[in-house]
Parts: sequence; C-alpha cells; structure tokens
Amino acid sequence: MNELLPKAFIAGVERVAAWADLLDSINVYPIADGDTGRNLFISLTPLLTSNQEKETIIRQLLLSARGNSGNIASRFFSAFYRIDSWQNVHSCAQEGRNRAWKAVNDPRPGTMLSVFDTLVEALTPQTTILDPEAINHIISCLEKSVHDTCEMLPKLKKAGVVDAGALGMYIFFEGFFYCLAGTAQEFRPITEIFKNRLQISSAFQEDAETGYCVDFVMKAQNLSEEKLAKITKEQESVIVIPEGDLYKIHLHTDNREKIKDEVAKFGSMVNWEDDNLNQQINEFRNAQSNQELHIMTDAAGSLTRSNAKNNGITLLHSYITLGEKCLPETHFHPAELYAAMRQGIKVSTSQASIFERHQFYESILDRFEKALYLCVGSIYTGNYTTAVEWKKQHDPQNRLAVIDTGAASGRLAVIVLATNRYLTKTNDAEKTISFATRAVNACEEYVFLDKLEYLAAGGRLSKTSAFFGDMLKMKPVISPQPEGAKKVGVVRNQEEQIKMALARLAASLTKKANALIMLEYSDNYDLVNSTIRPLIAAAYPHAEIIIQPLSLTSGAHMGPGTWAVAFLPNME
Repeated sequence: MNELLPKAFIAGVERVAAWADLLDSINVYPIADGDTGRNLFISLTPLLTSNQEKETIIRQLLLSARGNSGNIASRFFSAFYRIDSWQNVHSCAQEGRNRAWKAVNDPRPGTMLSVFDTLVEALTPQTTILDPEAINHIISCLEKSVHDTCEMLPKLKKAGVVDAGALGMYIFFEGFFYCLAGTAQEFRPITEIFKNRLQISSAFQEDAETGYCVDFVMKAQNLSEEKLAKITKEQESVIVIPEGDLYKIHLHTDNREKIKDEVAKFGSMVNWEDDNLNQQINEFRNAQSNQELHIMTDAAGSLTRSNAKNNGITLLHSYITLGEKCLPETHFHPAELYAAMRQGIKVSTSQASIFERHQFYESILDRFEKALYLCVGSIYTGNYTTAVEWKKQHDPQNRLAVIDTGAASGRLAVIVLATNRYLTKTNDAEKTISFATRAVNACEEYVFLDKLEYLAAGGRLSKTSAFFGDMLKMKPVISPQPEGAKKVGVVRNQEEQIKMALARLAASLTKKANALIMLEYSDNYDLVNSTIRPLIAAAYPHAEIIIQPLSLTSGAHMGPGTWAVAFLPNME
C-alpha cells in the first residue's frame, strides 16, 4: 500500500482536473461564482508531487488553498495525507473530517463536509482489507451522499444540482480508492451517475454580489481567537486554518484594505489572492451554452483561463516547475515566473500525465456529443499521438476530431479563437472542422527574444552560442512551425524587432485586411500595449488586435523580455 499511496493521491487530483469545468458549471453554493472546480484542483496540486517530505506537501496545501471548497479540502487532506497503511486510513479520515468541520465559521451539511462524514462512516475501524467489495461499498456510500446534497441545501434544490464541492470529492475518492486497490476498472461516467443533477435550472438566478473572495496566509505568534475575530468579524464565508505560526484565512469582504490593515497589526502577510465576486458571477451567468461542437486545446497556447471560460473552451494542462513549486501554467503568476528567471532560479516545463490526458478525453466525450481537439504541434509534445491512440480504442463513433495544428503559443491561440468564433456563427461541426484546417495553414507567428541565455538554460541552445549571442546583442526572431521553432532572422535592438514585425505583417496583410492580430507580452506589457500596438493599429485600422500574455510554457523557455505577434487574415 505504501508504494501505491502517492499514485492514488495523484490519480485523485488528476480526476478532479479533468472534471473541473463541470464542477465550475454547477457551482451555485455558497454563491454562483463558478470557480469550485478551479479552486479544488489548484488547492490539491501539491499532492501531485510525490518526491517531497509529507510535512512539506502539507505546508504547500496550506499555501495553495483557494476558495471555500479548496480551503475545506486542504484542511481535510492535512490529516488524510498522513496515512501510511490501511490500518490508519480510518483514523486519518476521521481527523481530517474533524479539522474540516472546525475550520469553517458556519459549517453546513449538504457540502463536501457531508462527504467526509460519509467517508468516515464507510471506513470503519474494523475494515482491515481493501478488496473490490469494500471499495464498491465506499464509493456507493459516497455517491448517495452527493445525491443527497441536492435536497439538503435550499439553494441547491432550487438550482436542481448537487453540490459542486461534494461532487469534486467524490471524483477524487473514486480515483484514489480504485488506484489504491490496483483496480483496472473503467470509471463510470459522472454524467451517467448524477444525470439530471448536473444542469442548473433555467429558473435559478443568482443575486448580484459585491466585494472579493480573498485567500491569504499570515504569519503570527500565538494569534488569539480575539485577534482572529478582529480580522474576520463582519466578513462572510470565513475559514481559518492554523498551522504552526501560519494562519490561512479565506473570507468574502467588501474592504480588502481593511483586512490588510488588520493583519498588519498582528503579524505579517505571506501571500494574498483575491477574485472579484461581481465579475465572477457575471461570467457565470453569461457562460456560453452548449453548441454543436465543443472545442478543447492545450494550455501551451497563449490563452488564459478567463479566455477559455468566456468562450466555452476546455484547456488541457501543462505544468511549470519553479524551485519546489509546481502548478498548471494557467495558474502561475507570470510576474513571479519572470522575476525568478531573472534571478537565475531553475524553471522547467512538463506535460500532464497520460492518465490525466485520458481523463480529459473521457470527460469531454461524457459531456458533449462532439468535440474538436486543436492540439499543440506534435513536434513540441506527445499530446497529439496520445490523443490519437486513445481515440482508436475509445471513440468508435468518431465523436472526437483531433487536429495537429503544428502550432504553439500565440499561433495556437489565434487558431482556436478564430475557430470558436466561426463555430458560434455557424454552429456547424463539419464546417468548423474544415475552417480550423484552413486556419492552421493561414496563421503565422513571429516571436522576438530579448536574450538567448534562457533557451540555453533549457537545453535548446548551446551555452557557448548563447554567451556570444548575448555579448553581441543579437536578438533572434523565431517562428513556431510544424517542424519546430524556426529561426527567421536576427536583429540587434528593440527598434529592429518592431520594424521586422511590421514587415512580416505587411508581407501577408493588406492595409484593409479584416485580420485577427494577437500581440503577446512576457514582463513587458507596457512596451507591447503602449508602443507596438498603436503602430500596428495605425497600419491595419480594420484589424482586431488582442493583447495576451505569452504562454508560460513558451515564456519559461524564451525568458523575460520576449514578445510576439500572431495573426490570421480574415477567412469566411
């Protein structure tokens, strides 16, 4: 069991990753802000790291926890992650359950807290063997617990859905226990198990909310309940998690500055994250409805989580590792990455595991009738091959179309956005797939690097070449192609970079072109937005110009100071 435990935790988290979008789509409690899936997944990502000490991972759970669901789950796993044999699974689950209930200021049955209760009851101290019968009993009990949430909370009953956090924990434990027992069984589709409870009633409407969903960690010595109360009083959705001299606090507030001022009186701020509740609720209300075809793509394209959510697109994860911190690239703060790179801290990238990718494919086909996967170029990753091999075995009805775009970063993002717009306009699956193929052939991208040293650090260039290139102030220009990143020129300064970008645009676009142009930045937003954008807008007044952060997969290899332009001529 000891050898299987890390794999079981990883399997559970990767299952949550694949179903996070569904969890977001039914997230109405405590407010309909559509972020439970995101919060759960990002909160549990430390469990994906199996080569660190348990105490380190538990501390990272504290630091990474986001939202109501993520903080409650983090508190549960601070105890549950300590299991080392079947004999203490029940006691660790019990301690985790107790911690989770205690952490919430106003705990309610009908949430993931009820799932933890059910788990403890199903894992009796007398159970000494984990066989298929025991596993099926546990999963069956958890399934019923999730179903029951719809009737336990009035808001869920009105919306006609189960609790998103409770469902997220069910998905985790299904992956966890089946892996722990070495069961090779196929997972039942979530849409089949909880059918009629995964679609919000048209009669449900969330009231507008003001303020912010805040997560912060403060450091303080012996913080009393009285002092904690001064920080959290009159706030909503309060969760407090103590861990040594650290206190993780989640709350909803209308006054962020007041909270920061109170923290400063009793300790120091370690980190701070916040989300605008009004913006989240509006995005949730306006989420794109189901279309004839669902589009998914890789996060290696220069698309943000917000882009994906607003356009109804699924992003498949790639990961950034910075020191001991490993996160999906769309959850990393670009400023943190580029500042670390300038300091010489080692950065690496990796793809999601094959299991995680397979779970995404299954999730998509369980939820949508047809899907189009616009895959990052096969020269860059094995994603295309993995998808095609899975499709041969699991898609006899040919419901999943897979296209090797040969692209990455901005070129991939432009192809995806243009294809999604075409789909919205036509709602025709076959025509959209045909359009995507044409867009792949027509789209171009040029990436302007500031220094060569980062490519060398990633093994993509000899260090000697990087040294002499930087010494001579040579700035390479790269175009990502199906056969790999192709060097298309070398310039000496920023002025020459801009001149070359304008020349490349002029070679493909007329002044009246109704083109889609994407400008990408690393840590140089002001340069791209204030200097480069006006020049391109003046040259192409009919074009749509989008400013986007450069994909962090690309940024991790190309480094700070990089910027890029990707563009697609108007295609009907």
